[in-house]
Amino acid sequence: MGVRFIFGLDAMPNLVEIADSLENEAWWPLRRDPKYTVKTAPRARPENIKEGIVRSREFENIRLQSEEVAEFDYAPGHCRRSYRVVVLRKNLSVEKGDAVLFDDIRYFFYLTNNRTMTACGIVRSANDRRNQENLIEQLKHGARALQMPVDNLLSNWAYMVMASLAWTLKAWFALLLPERGRWKEKHGREKATVLRMEFKRFVNAFMRVPCQVIRTGRRLLYRLLSWNPWQHVFLRGVDALRCPLRC
Repeated sequence: MGVRFIFGLDAMPNLVEIADSLENEAWWPLRRDPKYTVKTAPRARPENIKEGIVRSREFENIRLQSEEVAEFDYAPGHCRRSYRVVVLRKNLSVEKGDAVLFDDIRYFFYLTNNRTMTACGIVRSANDRRNQENLIEQLKHGARALQMPVDNLLSNWAYMVMASLAWTLKAWFALLLPERGRWKEKHGREKATVLRMEFKRFVNAFMRVPCQVIRTGRRLLYRLLSWNPWQHVFLRGVDALRCPLRC
């Protein structure tokens, strides 16, 4: 079928034992992509005030020293074939003040059937948040659809459906935003941003907008009383919603 998957595995004792038995030559450093691209001149990093406070007050602090990856074949229980397992080894040091208490080695395992992507690419791909994970996180903490505020299953189900409808309407609004004409590329980026936008940010940008409603001359006027950077996207969405929807 051509389906590729990457599953996270628990650090079970048998997997940790296999990782511990790997030769040193099997490990190589993990290279992570930069978080952003410098568009102007690079700037010096500011002083880490929080790090200094942690050291001076001798709080316990966990610092990442290095990350390495390796791989091996493994057949999970009840599987007829073996799959590729990429293991990430994090070398952490537990410090207190200026003293290093001990080193802590932690393993993270990823099961995949992708044999072409590099091990570093597998880890980076697994660490990236996908839209489905963002959906679950926003339904839980944004729209609060998973709060379960009442005492029976049916009522909690109804509450979840009603609260998740707010997130669905937000997604529909983003999908209806047009992206054509001279500014097609810019509008496409704005559409993708709104589609992935956190629910709280969406509410503040598009819903909590002060508006004066005036009835005059047999018509209603909606006068926006404030401005925000997303107002032009909001007005573009209003124009799109005024058009008849076609299936």
